[in-house]
Amino acid sequence: MRELTYAAAVSEGLREEMEHDENVFLIGEDLGSVREADDLFAEFRRHRVWQTPISESGFVGLAVGAAAAGLRPVVDILYCDFVTVAMDQICNQAAKMHLMSGGSVKVPLVIKTPAGGGTREAAHHSQSLEAWFIHTPGLKVVMPSTPYDAKGLLKSSVRDDGPVVFVQHRLLRRQTQELPEGEWLVPLGEADVKREGEDITVVAISYAVTKALAAAEALRDEISVEVVDPRSLVPLDTDAILSSVRKTGRLLVVHEAPERGGVGAEILRRVVTEGFAELKAPPGVLGSANVPMPYSPPLEDACIPQTRDIIHAVREMVSA
Repeated sequence: MRELTYAAAVSEGLREEMEHDENVFLIGEDLGSVREADDLFAEFRRHRVWQTPISESGFVGLAVGAAAAGLRPVVDILYCDFVTVAMDQICNQAAKMHLMSGGSVKVPLVIKTPAGGGTREAAHHSQSLEAWFIHTPGLKVVMPSTPYDAKGLLKSSVRDDGPVVFVQHRLLRRQTQELPEGEWLVPLGEADVKREGEDITVVAISYAVTKALAAAEALRDEISVEVVDPRSLVPLDTDAILSSVRKTGRLLVVHEAPERGGVGAEILRRVVTEGFAELKAPPGVLGSANVPMPYSPPLEDACIPQTRDIIHAVREMVSA
């Protein structure tokens, strides 16, 4: 075993996939994460790693065409906020080509991008936009919360024959974990129970997993909290979530995106539709405030769900 950061685990997974398949290449802005200890940038840059100008529509469009022609591009967009510049290429082209070609065209493309707040970068650099992609048929969406899951899900995403949006919270970058040597895959569409519990299910997305686990530990002598990490949002492991809700009878979904129209609403919809009789209390969603993210640190923290907010919400739901 060795200890790796989240960023190093992602880089290791990408290196392995580039060694495994010569059709895999990396393109994007400021590819600093692959210029660190393992020097992936220097090793592959002659043919398979390209720094680009700040032109998301251009290099994402290039990657969509390359994927349709048989390559396996990984596109690194420096901030999730700027997927907006390439939404036509991602949502109108990459997501639809397979169906509109009658299945004759595959688009094995990974859009890898950091998201989320907490870094004091204000409204243009702090958004969580996963719901936009979840709403688009033809896209898969993954949001790993640990180094182990990040490496395994990245490798599975690269090997998938369709477009995958790989979202990593920027505050997870330096999170460390003891990892085994060698290769492993984490399948898309399989949730993971990060902590067993009996009284309430907390489905936490991305960096919210870290906060939910801290809340569960703080409540350990008072309330038994089960923390479920979906890992993949499309496909979503509804069975795992329902299995947990059958045990606890209560459900709280926590994510950093605004509550309005977020993935929490979709998870609640599925649980209420398929497991309404299992619920002992109304389910809930805890998300960010519906405002552009402030630059001020106290205001930003007030807008984003914190551990204390999860503790408060859990206590309210269990006492209801």
